[in-house]
Amino acid sequence: MNISIGGYSFYNTFLDGKMDVFGYLETVKYRYRMDAVDLWNGFFIDRSGPIYKLADESYIRKIREALDEKEMSVVNFAVDGAHLWDPDPDMRAKLYDNALAHLDAAEILGAKTVRIDTGGGYKEAEPMPDEQFEYLVKRYRELAERAGDNGYTVGPENHMGASLLPREMKRIAEEVRHPAFGFLLHLGRWRADEAEGDEMVAPWTVHTHFDAKTAVHPDAEEKVRSLLAGGYRGYWGVEYNAPGNQYVEMEWIIGNVKRILSNASRAKQK
Repeated sequence: MNISIGGYSFYNTFLDGKMDVFGYLETVKYRYRMDAVDLWNGFFIDRSGPIYKLADESYIRKIREALDEKEMSVVNFAVDGAHLWDPDPDMRAKLYDNALAHLDAAEILGAKTVRIDTGGGYKEAEPMPDEQFEYLVKRYRELAERAGDNGYTVGPENHMGASLLPREMKRIAEEVRHPAFGFLLHLGRWRADEAEGDEMVAPWTVHTHFDAKTAVHPDAEEKVRSLLAGGYRGYWGVEYNAPGNQYVEMEWIIGNVKRILSNASRAKQK
């Protein structure tokens, strides 16, 4: 089973000063016996300013060395603080520069998929006005062209703003029209069309996330079956920042996800 653990899953452990990115790699490799990681830039950014500043290149290369030493791959690089849309043009330009800096890091790390968000609020989800839509299409097409030239995919997660509306995600993908553009699908996280949302964006899905809710959702197996039937062969990421006892809680959710995947695969074979 292709399962990965999102770095954000250990955010509370990180905040407690008990884990850094290298400890995360050790944990995934030796505690959970996985060879793939779902890196999150939150382990190595400076949040003190309005634009999250990425660690310098020498530090990124140390992360790559640690990955190579453990024979691990980066199946997704989830980027916060480099979303594309902001109402202020100056901020938009700075955010885009930050997105490009994170693609530099992704290429050093050998990431297979990269999440660059659309922008917008985490609570509000409204259809995009024309200016925002046209800007996002232009920028995602530029990023996808670079990603395609370097062997990975890039695109948003249903994480904030208009990306929480599956019809808007589909609209972006249909207009970008690039094979290196793809979604990180956080299963079931929609503010509209929840029942159909996952299936609606399935053709562009290159990575997935389960959380504590979707891992126990009664329709979880059906969601997985639908993605498998549509040809999805990527990793099933687990992203669960438990309030405490994080190592044991991660064992619990991994077990649940394995059960869902196993049952869904067996049903597909019948």
